[in-house]
Amino acid sequence: MLRALEACRGQRVDGPLILRPLSGNPVDRRDVYRMVSRIARVADIPRHISPHSLRHAAITNALDAGVPLRDAQILARHADPRTTEHYDRARGNLDRHGVHFLTAYVAGV
Repeated sequence: MLRALEACRGQRVDGPLILRPLSGNPVDRRDVYRMVSRIARVADIPRHISPHSLRHAAITNALDAGVPLRDAQILARHADPRTTEHYDRARGNLDRHGVHFLTAYVAGV
């Protein structure tokens, strides 16, 4: 992935990272949507994938990996942590209940 981004950058040190190959203009929202759709199709992913799907996956995976809600909120650029909480699939997981963290803290574990 890093190699692909470095190839997009070339020798440039500022400006947009990804440019349209023929015109050299910055990509827009529609370009990114088409790129993601094309990559998903080539990868034979059977369901609809969009840039928002990738964003959703990044936030959900961060929360599943134990990234604190505040840090995931910053990653997502959400103004309200309740918006970020919608991405937390493990919300109902009792292993992550606050009582367990509090008990471990009090016990000195």
